[in-house]
Amino acid sequence: MSEDIYEDEELEAIRERRLQELQRRLEEERKRKEVEAQRENVLRSILTSEARSRLNNIKLVKPEIARAVEDYIIQLVNAGRLSPPIDENVVKKLLVEISERTRRDYKISFRRK
Repeated sequence: MSEDIYEDEELEAIRERRLQELQRRLEEERKRKEVEAQRENVLRSILTSEARSRLNNIKLVKPEIARAVEDYIIQLVNAGRLSPPIDENVVKKLLVEISERTRRDYKISFRRK
């Protein structure tokens, strides 16, 4: 009989831990979505529709480059080095700048025997 009580308590403790873990994950996901929504609102307010379209196209192919450009744009606007609205030409220049910084040069050499 006491084993049943012990197993019930242990089972209840496991359920409680799982519930807390699930709640923690849901809270983290909610916060992440909230931050992403704020970020999108900021970008929507400082980019022209053509610039947003260009970034969305880049995001489909190279999401890490698009994210880097978005971060850079937000930094520049916050620092006062760029003033909204930011058009497609500025986004193109920033894309070139970021891609040159992150570009990896691959060298392939063949060894003949």
